[in-house]
Amino acid sequence: MGTVGAGRIGSAVMRRLKPFEVGLHYTDRHRLPKEVEEELGVTYHPTVESLVEVCDVVTINAPLHPETEHLFDADLIGRMKRGAYLVNTARGKICDRDAVAAACESGHLAAYAGDVWFPQPAPADHPWRTMPHHGMTPHISGSSLSAQARYAAGVREILECWFDERPIREEYLIVDAGRLAGAGAHSYSAGDATGGSEEAARFKAR
Repeated sequence: MGTVGAGRIGSAVMRRLKPFEVGLHYTDRHRLPKEVEEELGVTYHPTVESLVEVCDVVTINAPLHPETEHLFDADLIGRMKRGAYLVNTARGKICDRDAVAAACESGHLAAYAGDVWFPQPAPADHPWRTMPHHGMTPHISGSSLSAQARYAAGVREILECWFDERPIREEYLIVDAGRLAGAGAHSYSAGDATGGSEEAARFKAR
């Protein structure tokens, strides 16, 4: 089992999987401290290519930015084991829509699962709705009561810091003075990964 991204969510996924003794692998632009790797019993891969070649299941837990946009294209999916599973609960645009559908149809991927789409919400005839061997759900985890309470508390803290002219906590800081900062500088790369929503026009409205 391999995770692409080992930040807050990716690390939580590995902690939950550790008791199952599945053999954990990860890749991330920032390597975990040695003691954390030993605690979790995980193997680090310097590239996503080296990770996908050895894992039976790959789960994506990375943010969308220029370095991850369409990361799982036909070439990378082709490097995965035949019969591997791909799980994407991060952002739909990290995967190339047509490459995923083709891999499921050919049997190269045993299955694809996730709760993220691109475009989102997905048009009625999005190919992921009808491709074989998939499990897709709406992206609604952020609507849970616990998530909403966490968002509200975070927004309140950010506003209080702003009005009191106090520094915003690093984990809440994405951009400062027009540049990536705090958690944003740690997790993202500069650039624009927001284009392409007009692709929805390719699909028929029903």
